[in-house]
Amino acid sequence: MRWFDPQLMSAEHWHGHIEFNWLTEGSMDYRFDGRPVTLPAGRMVVFWAGIPHQTVQIDRGPSGAGRQCNIYLPLDVFLYMPNLGALTETMMGGGVIALPDDAADSGLLQRWYTDYRSGDAERVDILKSEIANMLRRTAMVGWDVLLPPWIEKPTPGARTTSPLRYVVAMVRHIMENLSSPLRAADIAQVVGLHPNYALNLFTRVMGIAMQQFVIRMRLIRARSLLFAGNISIANVAFESGFTSQSQFYEHFRAAYGMPPSAMRKSLVASASLPGREKPF
Repeated sequence: MRWFDPQLMSAEHWHGHIEFNWLTEGSMDYRFDGRPVTLPAGRMVVFWAGIPHQTVQIDRGPSGAGRQCNIYLPLDVFLYMPNLGALTETMMGGGVIALPDDAADSGLLQRWYTDYRSGDAERVDILKSEIANMLRRTAMVGWDVLLPPWIEKPTPGARTTSPLRYVVAMVRHIMENLSSPLRAADIAQVVGLHPNYALNLFTRVMGIAMQQFVIRMRLIRARSLLFAGNISIANVAFESGFTSQSQFYEHFRAAYGMPPSAMRKSLVASASLPGREKPF
């Protein structure tokens, strides 16, 4: 998360996050894979930054001192948020949306930024929960479409298909089959690509290797299952797609700095505090 003076971009770029943009005043013109979009002030605008995008024009507002706030949410975290429904499909389809007028304001964003910069894990966890709840509320009440989704599922063998469509299809396949074996060759076959090309394409667009992405998604699912409390650690590993408990423990400790049992105790204790939401 950061606050800064809006800047023109000399070239398009992309990265593997869901990006939130907020302008204090004025407006900003973007191009998303060549498609023009104007971002207004005072609205939280959200898009998948895996699509090449570029700021091409800036209106700094009446005072000339307009500021921009950006939030970068890892795509794997976003994809595992519950109850987002069509919002997830819109983001992964290349849509650019503006959240409701009352979703956020400068005061809230300043507080979030303070929490983010605090270095306090508890405050950062609350910040993440508040972002998740903002998106869940948006999924319920609706949003304004600034750019309709346009990325469709690719047809295997159609070599003119946009590389983005291949990556989206691979991400969807991973999410839908997370508890099953996921070999790179099988994922590539779903979209009709050579495995080496599919792996390189996935890494270039997502900014993370395919196998690392799969492991991260499985760990996020495991963390969610641990919170439920009524499923054994062994079954958590199995339901999350890990082939052995030892593999599960190794990856879990490397990611979270503690074994699954300690994480479960921590999550249950945190949830028992007044006013706390389930973690995502």
